[in-house]
This record gives sequence, C-alpha cells and structure tokens, in this order.
Amino acid sequence: MEYQFIRDPISGLRIKISSEHAVIGRWLNEEVGKEKIAMVQALISAVKSSHEPLTLQGQEIDLILSKDEALFEAHALHQDNEDLVAYQDDDLMLEEEGLCSGCGFEDFVDLIESWQEFTQGR
Repeated sequence: MEYQFIRDPISGLRIKISSEHAVIGRWLNEEVGKEKIAMVQALISAVKSSHEPLTLQGQEIDLILSKDEALFEAHALHQDNEDLVAYQDDDLMLEEEGLCSGCGFEDFVDLIESWQEFTQGR
C-alpha cells in the first residue's frame, strides 16, 4: 500500500493513496483526521487482545479490524435494493469499486502510527 501525506493550505492535512485503497484514504481524511487518532489506537490495542474482529462505525465508512486485516466498507455498499430502484430508469448502477478495501493488520498499524507522527508535525 503506497501513500503520501500532504499539507494542503486549503484542505489541511491529507493522505494521497493508491486508487485501490481510496476508501482507506477517505476514511483517514474524513472520519479520523487528527482528532480521532487516539480512538483508533485504542481499537488497535483492543484487537490485539481480542479473539473477534471489532468494528468502528463511521459517518460514511466502517472499519472492521481483526488481528489479520483491516477492512473498510462504505455505507453505500449496503444500500437496499429499494433505495436503488429510484435510479433504475436512469440506467445507473451502484459502482462497488472504491466502496470497499482492505489491508493487513501490520500495514494498518504502520499507517496509523505514521499518520499520528505527521499530524503532530514530527
């Protein structure tokens, strides 16, 4: 997983990440920022001592974290068929690419540690 942290004068601290991991970048930029890093680190510690995956529900993206992997799922991925019927006449379909992504647990921990260092200005 390749990424780069950016200090943008307009949008602030951001992560630029490969397209197959775009939902992870959205989650970090929009759901975590620098305000919720401690909460994510507490989840990481809890997973290390847990036998079951733990879920951190976000406004638009959920994180499902286990000892093996971090899975990110956008809420749009779970839209009911009834919700999508409204778009049927427009020949629009739900594009699942970019709504779900994952990475290994250790890669996720490294990402969070690097993000914390970056947001603290180190």
